[in-house]
Amino acid sequence: MSAELHVAADRAALVADAADRLAAAIADAIAARGRALVAVTGGSVGIELLAALGERDVDWERLHVTWSDERYVAADSPDRNAVQAREALLDRVPIPADHVHELPAADGTTLDQAALRATSVLEWLGPVDVTLLGVGPDAHIASLFPGMPGVDEPGERVIAVRDSPKPPPERLSFTLGAIAASERTWLIVAGADKAESVRLALGDADAATAPVAHARGRVETLLLADAEAASLVA
Repeated sequence: MSAELHVAADRAALVADAADRLAAAIADAIAARGRALVAVTGGSVGIELLAALGERDVDWERLHVTWSDERYVAADSPDRNAVQAREALLDRVPIPADHVHELPAADGTTLDQAALRATSVLEWLGPVDVTLLGVGPDAHIASLFPGMPGVDEPGERVIAVRDSPKPPPERLSFTLGAIAASERTWLIVAGADKAESVRLALGDADAATAPVAHARGRVETLLLADAEAASLVA
């Protein structure tokens, strides 16, 4: 099933719409099972979305947060998605500290060991209610890049990614299987440089060429784009 496209007039409208949708999805999950688990993403739009969520009415005490991918660098590195997310949202709202489940930072263990630790946490957390994903101009999602072995990794887990074409080279990422196990998977995309990726997201390209075309949620897949990003399809 293809992703459901929603187009906002511009980047600001996209971020506002995504924040409204996310606040509603969190409320729905809490109403259904007493808590919500969101796997957030990095990137400029992803961080803007988190900042906007801080202005919404959210039951922070019942929200859990993890990450769909992370850069394997020191815990205090500004390159870490978690550091950026804390600055934009998590340090500004009353979410319990033990509800923030960061992927491992580089602490002397190997990248493979870090991936195993992250997978154990993901299994312990249980189903993700919403997985948020940015999209690259090359049609990558999370840290699953075209032509790299990560797109072929099976299972619902976190994998080690080496030699990323974007720095830093070592990363941790959800597999396509972990993304697909999420109740809802949302792609958040802005900018004319992403227009070809949006076109591919709505097509049937193979995963090796366009990982974005294989981002799916268990019950819902949304492609939230601004007008520039959707210019080839809308």
